[in-house]
Amino acid sequence: MLVRDLIPILQVAIGPVILISGIGLLLLSMTNRFGRVIDRARQLAASLEAGSPEQRERAAAQVQILSERGRLVRLAITFASLSLLLAALLIAALFLTALLRWESAVLLAGLFVACLLMLVASILLFIRDINLSLAALKLELGGDWKAFRRPAGPPPRSPRT
Repeated sequence: MLVRDLIPILQVAIGPVILISGIGLLLLSMTNRFGRVIDRARQLAASLEAGSPEQRERAAAQVQILSERGRLVRLAITFASLSLLLAALLIAALFLTALLRWESAVLLAGLFVACLLMLVASILLFIRDINLSLAALKLELGGDWKAFRRPAGPPPRSPRT
């Protein structure tokens, strides 16, 4: 195979490489959230031991939500990692099919679709985690969202310096 024959293959492979880069950033964000879930669970474990009965009840409810969040984020990370793996396999398959002059559009399309399906599943789980984190915040605040809402009307002006 000549170098000039390899250039179009490299051009086609750039798409999955960009996908890998994006999934990597998504994984970074997810692992950060996973770390926050773990840290918060540790904080609440201390509250379970040293709080009043009402505080312990609230902490126990938050721990249940955190447990579900941890499961969701772990699953989201798993799906994103599988998507990353499939994108890498897609790049390898692109090169091998071109190198061996083997026509396999079904394989390439299947890898690409599977990669995107894993990515979609990961993002949906990530969104579910975000919604659960808001439920935990509401529970922590005692359900009183009104105290933290911005008053209606235009935003306050910052003083000019």
